[in-house]
Amino acid sequence: MRARLAAVGRAVAFVALALVLCGAIFEVAGFSAPDMFAAILDGAFLSDGALAHDLRWACPLFVSATGVVIAFRCGYFNVGTQGQFYLGGIGAAVAVAGLPGWPPLLVTVAALLLGTLFGALWAFWPGWLRIRSGTDEVITTLMGNFIAGLLLVWVTSGPLKDPSGSGQVTASRPVPLPIRISSDTGVSPAILGLTVAVGALVWVLVNRTAFGVLGGLAGRNPVMVTWQGARLSRLGLGAFLLSGATAGLAGAMEVLGPDGRLVSGFSPAEGFTAVLIALVANLSVTGSVIVALFFGGLASASLYLPVIAGLPSAAIDMVNAAIALFITSRAWPSRFRPARFRLRRASR
Repeated sequence: MRARLAAVGRAVAFVALALVLCGAIFEVAGFSAPDMFAAILDGAFLSDGALAHDLRWACPLFVSATGVVIAFRCGYFNVGTQGQFYLGGIGAAVAVAGLPGWPPLLVTVAALLLGTLFGALWAFWPGWLRIRSGTDEVITTLMGNFIAGLLLVWVTSGPLKDPSGSGQVTASRPVPLPIRISSDTGVSPAILGLTVAVGALVWVLVNRTAFGVLGGLAGRNPVMVTWQGARLSRLGLGAFLLSGATAGLAGAMEVLGPDGRLVSGFSPAEGFTAVLIALVANLSVTGSVIVALFFGGLASASLYLPVIAGLPSAAIDMVNAAIALFITSRAWPSRFRPARFRLRRASR
């Protein structure tokens, strides 16, 4: 219990430090740090309908973050969530375009399933390379994001292009209203139900199944897992597939939900923010719920920054980057401590 409270305290402290750092930078640049904090508070918590706006961004972020939790707990650093998110959106758009005349409910279910499958397949090939040849999954999944982005541009400007579009933004045809799972607000019983279902299933998988227990052990001590008779290759591929599946489902939810169509470059920071959510939550599914709401609030607050603080909406990206800097560098004291102190501690 103490360890969990300490982890929560560290995460809160790092987020607070990141906000203070960004406030200081903006103050030096000629903006008002108090106005920045006021814009974030108003947009995320105090304005009318703030909770609905937070949920609009938090739901897909949480669904993607659960897959990151699975992969990272198993010791595999899948940072290709953005590409898998894009492939999920492509899968949903392909199902909508390829099943004309089907009952709307069946098309919706097929689009969600195909988006989940596309995301899982996009995570499979870097996982297979990691298991078979030891290829660094950070590099392959990261490069996969760029390939998926280019594939999205090709699909929206080619096979799935909306011929009636203005040409300013390449996109697919709008998803018919009976097939969509939410309006432009992005909050509906269907989206909330999917989010809760994914969170519950991943929590059970991580905490109450042999896969989750062995995966968590593999992330800390893979040799011990092999002594238990488990195969690391199966655990690894399973982690990659599940991680890609959740990201693909989140992409399909965006296309069938608030976006209403497949747009080139939609939600460009979705996958990277999901990785950050999992890290801030210390790879906890329940913790990811709170952290996803916080980052959803930051996303909704980006609309208030130009009005209240005179900052561009992209300033939120700087806040996210600062949080990532502190979270990912929290192990630096032990890593850079002089060798004699590390040896003395090891001898104890």
